[in-house]
Amino acid sequence: MNKQKNEKVLIVGPSWVGDMVMAQSLFISLKQQNPNSSISVIAPPWTRPLLDRMPEVDEGIDISIAHGELKWAERRAIGKSLRSSGFTSSIVLPNSLKSALIPYHAKIRNRTAWRGEWRNLLLTDCRALDKQAFPRMVDRFVGLAHPVSKNPPENIPRPRLSINHENVDKVLERFRLSKGPRTVAICPGAEFGKAKQWPVEHYGAVCAQLISEGWRVWVFGSTNDSPAAQDLLEFIPRASASEVNDLTGKTSLAEAIDLMSVADAVISNDSGLMHIGAALDKSIIAIYGSTSPEFTPPLADRVKLMFTDIECRPCFKRECPYGHLRCLKDLEPSRVLDAARGLIEP
Repeated sequence: MNKQKNEKVLIVGPSWVGDMVMAQSLFISLKQQNPNSSISVIAPPWTRPLLDRMPEVDEGIDISIAHGELKWAERRAIGKSLRSSGFTSSIVLPNSLKSALIPYHAKIRNRTAWRGEWRNLLLTDCRALDKQAFPRMVDRFVGLAHPVSKNPPENIPRPRLSINHENVDKVLERFRLSKGPRTVAICPGAEFGKAKQWPVEHYGAVCAQLISEGWRVWVFGSTNDSPAAQDLLEFIPRASASEVNDLTGKTSLAEAIDLMSVADAVISNDSGLMHIGAALDKSIIAIYGSTSPEFTPPLADRVKLMFTDIECRPCFKRECPYGHLRCLKDLEPSRVLDAARGLIEP
């Protein structure tokens, strides 16, 4: 992309939380290249708590169109409403045709994206993706900030969410929690599907052992993850139950970020919360089932990647095609505990 001194960039952002966290690497790269640039990100409203914690983003623009909906007329109207905003370039991160409609109807001069879904005519810089050369999602995002190349840029910046410590104290008070050493964040859910969710009995075994070693457990997730959190508690001895705080379905995304910022470590499936933990520079024990850390690794300094080597993974399916979920069930709690002990300072 041709960088202008006062360039104003519109990013069509991802709809998934984890993908939006990784998109921060692109925003940082753009600011590194041109500190005078202005970055606006158009994305679903639920991603706003993430954008608010990315200092590189100057403006968040909500798009209230459900994930997967075309709504051609609505996208055209949004695009036309942005024509007076002075955008000089745009980058489209999702691969769909519909995601390229808004910059096209906004008549933004430079419109960059990877090729996908017959949208070539909507773009001015439509690039062919070599998946072997750009293996990670973050490589593909950041690559769009640079001229066409056969290889991803070197020294890709890692996402780092900012934290307002006054807000952290307020959220701790609201949930009657306290700062302190030896707090582990447990994230047993994954919106993608069951093929990314480590069995709750395995999580329960890990939590019970960590509690016996002096750890407090905070369980994070959405309302959809509350049944898993309740099942997990069944594997905790009654005498230790007070050391577990089930926060699933009780916090907003912003509050979850604030609370996770004071945890010492995160044990999580491959999920949006895993990427949030990484962007908060936590110690991460990342559990992979049907997906692969070669595509969406947590971008943190202290990471243990946990997966099995059975021949059918990674399949990238929401549900196990064979019904056995061995990629997750065969990953024993003892392995995760050993990884956690090796990663977390005593």
